[in-house]
Amino acid sequence: MKILIVDDEKLLVKGMKFNFEQEGYQVETAYDGEEALRQARDKNLDIIILDLMLPKLDGLSVCQKIREFSNIPIVMLTAKTEDMDKILGLEYGADDYITKPFNILELKARVKAIMRRITPIAPKGDRTRVRIGAVELDYNQRKVTIDGKTTDLTSKEFDLMDLLVTNPGRVYSRDNLLDLIWGYDYPGDARTVDVHIRRLREKIEPNAAEPKYLLTKWGAGYYFNEI
Repeated sequence: MKILIVDDEKLLVKGMKFNFEQEGYQVETAYDGEEALRQARDKNLDIIILDLMLPKLDGLSVCQKIREFSNIPIVMLTAKTEDMDKILGLEYGADDYITKPFNILELKARVKAIMRRITPIAPKGDRTRVRIGAVELDYNQRKVTIDGKTTDLTSKEFDLMDLLVTNPGRVYSRDNLLDLIWGYDYPGDARTVDVHIRRLREKIEPNAAEPKYLLTKWGAGYYFNEI
């Protein structure tokens, strides 16, 4: 697995690089946003750890630009504790975030969890595709096709679609979804789910303001409407 670590704190990068190499990762590094974007375009990467505050091009802009050409998993690092910074990171396409200072063991666990989810090993009882109503999930490419239109999804978006689509009509609360998709020890809040549902609706619904697939049961949660 090849990982790109992006941060302008060189000692921190050195420490992360050492720890991930000990886990068997091939590690690339960058110290500013422009270099990070270049490597994301030019190199065959598996995951990116991306700091929010970077010289030349900030982490949010880098994340947004990467999402224009790639769905590679991105974990955002932030020294800020304001919820808005975390929500913005998710809005711009990050899969996860972790706040500095952090425990390297937690960061490695987050990365491993993401990589496990996106590794296509015998999905759904050896099926590589599942079709429910008008929606088809491709587990190898981690894409969704609705009425003949194929859409790329980030790893968390695909995991959410997989859970909801394969359990049509079942209502999941935001806490349920946090537990099932992000893990029981995930430190984020329920707005993380709202952000991902909103992004999914923008991608797959004919009209995100009036969704027909990903519906809300007010006071209860979200569910997939099989059409």
